[in-house]
Amino acid sequence: MKKAFKIIGIALLAIVIILVAAPFLFESQIKDYVRKTANNSVDAQIEFSDIGLSLFKNFPQATVVIENFSVINNEPFKGDTLAIGEEAQLEMSIKELFKGADEPKILDNIKINNTYLNIKVDSLGNANYDIAIEDTTTTTGDSTSTGFSLDLKHYEINNSRVKYLDEGQNLLLDVEELNHQGTGDFSLATSELDTKSNALVSLDFDGVNYLNRNKVALDAVIQMDLENMRYTFLENKATINQLPLTFEGFVQVNENNNEIDLSFQTPSSDFKNFLAVIPETYAKNIENVETSGNFIVNGKIQGIVDETYIPKMDIKVSSDNASFKYPELPKSVQDINIDLQVLNETGILEDTYLTFNDVTFRIDQDKFATNGSVKNLMGNMLIDMSLQGTLNLANLNKAYPLELEQELNGILTADVTTQFDMNSIEEEQYQNVKSNGTASIRNFSYKSPEIPNELKIANATMNFNQGNVRVPELKLSTGQTDISATGNIENLMGFLFTDQNLKGNFKVNSDVFAINDFMIAETETKAETGAQISAQATKEAVKIPSFLDTELVFAVNTVIYDNLKLKDAKGSIILRDETATLQNISTNIFGGNIALTGNVSTKGTTPTFNMDLALNALNIAESFNGLEMLQGLAPVAQALQGKLQTNLKLNGNLNEDLTPQLSTLAGNALAEILTAEVNPEKLALLSRLDQQLDFINLSDLDLDKLKTKLTFNDGMVQIEPFSFNVKGVDVKVSGSHGFDMNMDYTLALDVPAKLLGSQVGNALSKLSGDELQNMMVALPIGLKGTFQNPQININMQQAVSNLTQRIVEKQKEDLKDRGKDAIKDIINKQMGGNQQQQTDSIASQDSTQTQTPKTEDKPKSQEEQVKDAAKDILGGIFGKKKKQTDTTSN
Repeated sequence: MKKAFKIIGIALLAIVIILVAAPFLFESQIKDYVRKTANNSVDAQIEFSDIGLSLFKNFPQATVVIENFSVINNEPFKGDTLAIGEEAQLEMSIKELFKGADEPKILDNIKINNTYLNIKVDSLGNANYDIAIEDTTTTTGDSTSTGFSLDLKHYEINNSRVKYLDEGQNLLLDVEELNHQGTGDFSLATSELDTKSNALVSLDFDGVNYLNRNKVALDAVIQMDLENMRYTFLENKATINQLPLTFEGFVQVNENNNEIDLSFQTPSSDFKNFLAVIPETYAKNIENVETSGNFIVNGKIQGIVDETYIPKMDIKVSSDNASFKYPELPKSVQDINIDLQVLNETGILEDTYLTFNDVTFRIDQDKFATNGSVKNLMGNMLIDMSLQGTLNLANLNKAYPLELEQELNGILTADVTTQFDMNSIEEEQYQNVKSNGTASIRNFSYKSPEIPNELKIANATMNFNQGNVRVPELKLSTGQTDISATGNIENLMGFLFTDQNLKGNFKVNSDVFAINDFMIAETETKAETGAQISAQATKEAVKIPSFLDTELVFAVNTVIYDNLKLKDAKGSIILRDETATLQNISTNIFGGNIALTGNVSTKGTTPTFNMDLALNALNIAESFNGLEMLQGLAPVAQALQGKLQTNLKLNGNLNEDLTPQLSTLAGNALAEILTAEVNPEKLALLSRLDQQLDFINLSDLDLDKLKTKLTFNDGMVQIEPFSFNVKGVDVKVSGSHGFDMNMDYTLALDVPAKLLGSQVGNALSKLSGDELQNMMVALPIGLKGTFQNPQININMQQAVSNLTQRIVEKQKEDLKDRGKDAIKDIINKQMGGNQQQQTDSIASQDSTQTQTPKTEDKPKSQEEQVKDAAKDILGGIFGKKKKQTDTTSN
């Protein structure tokens, strides 16, 4: 016996050693086998991080674990991910490990965990899952094959996702959180497959969403005829949201098409079935809801599916005189009638249509009804519908558990009929739309955390006529704001049923329009770190709605923006492409008038603007206090009292509340001061300058009619040089400053010399009284620092140097003038003496006719006499003695 136990122990030890060693012995072989099978089977790039083999995981089965695998498409979907997964487990008999490399290995179980399958069919019909390589090497009668053979007994797909996109059919099916398993025997020609499935299903077809993460579950037993590819539903139970359905029939897979013959219905007629259709998030717990009447869904889908045909279908949803009441709510919904049918009798896609007849409900005395049809459901839809009734909106959440951030109220009344086709709507051919009737809402109010005040609509009326909707009256108020408007909406149907922007025009009148009543409220978020709590206020940027294509012509008595009040504002605003275009806008403010044109755009990440403004006769002090932009452009205006006129062209970025970012401003301004008085004490720059210049009083500045041009860019303001006069002192200003108030300016003063006094005393002593009165001195002053903390450099040394140079030049000029005067006097004296001598000689000759005439030199001309006299005088100036003429020889 002891020997027997020993033999058994050795045998068990050997088995354990084999089980432990087998993975190491076969792992390399399995990896090569998987790679070879993948490369020979599919036209795609298959990758995985590791492959492991375990004999313990599902003993006595061997388990191959493929980790972090992916399948990447080649052309025509090159680079697209067909599948990516965390783990795939392949179970097989241990004996499969000992098969040769050319023998197929039979798989019994497959488990796929956390996998994403991305199936795509492009507009040309190419499918990214069509990656199998056709085997052209096998001959007829050759039954040998390599790779894996799927004789499955069980398979699982856990926590995975399948997305199917068909671009040609404009179909998107997205199955999330998929858990599916099946148990059967795929090795048999005929067997039963027991399946359990649950997932969240979304379905979009031709731009219409039919399911949105709806909870779907299915437990079904399917009879599989693998030889004939026929799958028949035997026992099944399905739920969509909370709606139970049972169905029966089969699906036949043929070589060129598929055949479907399915029928389904609700297992009971309880009206709770209707509430079960609504997602549980909105319908809440329906177990204790009191209901009466019925709700029945039954349908049949039968026919061939191929490139030409779809299955014929007849799906009916009906309810008769039903009601429901939630136990925790005070009101009930009664007189519910539903008669809805989806029908296709030909198998042609375009022949699918929907009818809804006498769909009604009532809450208290308010009854609402609709009926109509949608034909050509899958093509150019033809819509014919009517809507009649009155509804007190406040009763909605008293009868149904709506989760609303604010309470609804107001009375909605409608009596509207409409007929149109979607092609006409999409192509904006509104002459093909036949609509008439009226709809109105009154005493409506709306509250939201996103707006600071309750929005109240006293009355809003819409008249429908063809494709146009006339709004004859709209009266609303919020906070301080009141609005009265009339107008037209050109494409309400296009806006509601397609992706068209809302087009229209309105005339708006208001007594008071407060901008802050429409600003998005700030929200405060708090983050706690240790013992410290920091609060941060965040504000969502104001955005111009992208769906608006509207023109507003407005007239407002008072516009309130922060602390500003604009009077008699009027003009027009065009809202289009997330841009507000402002045209011919004018308003009275700061004792004057502002006119502007331009645009504001919120289309990009950062809002931008481009404006032309004309400011006429504005009060300078009020404008400075009210306009931050003016404070940046002309800081010195802080010390002025008077009127301002300017034209501005500017552009730049805006903050989230649509106020300008001063550092981004670019443009120019032509400014004129109409009248102004200066108070230097209001600005540190002027106050200190006034103190340091004792010869001038800045309060005497005369800036009336002063004009200058400014250009600004990159946060800097450049001033075109301009001049003004202060009690006889001419001042020329040039330089620049930044919106951060740093400045670099030069003042060039032309000062009467007499005002400088002792500072230039030595130089002034050289001037006569008249010269002192007329002499001007150039005094340069440099201004740096900021306007509130200026650095003033008065260059008096340069002024003295300039004055001395001017005095020297003056003395030279005076000396030249005295020399010229002396020369003129001498010349005149000389010319006068010669003329006298000539006269005396002639008289003597006349009185003594008997004298014998002398022979004399020819008399010199007057020009020559002047030259000689000038030479004599200049000679005398430079120390030479002038030669005297002998007058006694006669």
